[in-house]
Amino acid sequence: MLLLFFWLTAWLSPGSVPLPHGTQPADVGTLLSRQQYEQFFPHHNPLYTYEAFIKAAAYFPLFAGEGSPEVRKRELAAFFAHAAHETTNGGPGAAGGTYAWGLFYTEELGCKDGHCTVYNTGGTSPWKPAPGKSYYGRGPLQLSYAYNYGQAGADMNLPLLARPELVTQDGVVAFRAALWFWMKAQPPKPSCHDVLTGKWQPSSEDTRQGRKPGFGMTINIINGGIECKSKDPEVKGNREDRIGFYRHFAKLLGTTAGSDCDCAAMTPY
Repeated sequence: MLLLFFWLTAWLSPGSVPLPHGTQPADVGTLLSRQQYEQFFPHHNPLYTYEAFIKAAAYFPLFAGEGSPEVRKRELAAFFAHAAHETTNGGPGAAGGTYAWGLFYTEELGCKDGHCTVYNTGGTSPWKPAPGKSYYGRGPLQLSYAYNYGQAGADMNLPLLARPELVTQDGVVAFRAALWFWMKAQPPKPSCHDVLTGKWQPSSEDTRQGRKPGFGMTINIINGGIECKSKDPEVKGNREDRIGFYRHFAKLLGTTAGSDCDCAAMTPY
């Protein structure tokens, strides 16, 4: 009875997505054990605990919860691939291997002293920066810009616009913010979740622009304007690092990476 209460609370909490009638919330813990998580991230920051991830995922019951076991594992691998790349302290030649250092950093390097003011904008949104606050990248997917903090906070009923530092102070909030970005479509971009579960299918214009379902499309959503189509060696290396993490995690989860993992031929939004 206690377990049922927990799941119902998670299902109905702010920031969750209503489930289709007759379905049950997915338990991400059945796809990823604590032992596997520690294998994924042997050097993770204390903020990013397995328990924090599982609690945060409960707010988004469709995350890694739709489709076949293979599809669900691919989505989990894809989410962690981007998170690992955004927060890594590793790379080629790193102790323990290239992909052993994900979830190491909690915020964008070099921004804590207030140098990254470019992020302090609400754009055309109603979410304007609070005086004295900075909105540089924080958390597993490096939530950035005042408009993203504002929208995420409103959707999850958290004061992220007034207190953006919460994303680096509370592990559950950190993972919730990352999963919010992952699950939310921001037109004309689809959500990463919809891409990997097959809910998104390319329009004729998408097809003309080379956009296809697969991990490559999630790169396009997250950082396509910089990484897709770029021939700059450093930028190309970032794209390849994401793909490498994805294939690494997919293998550890016992699934395949599928096709169209790169966005080199895709037009960014």
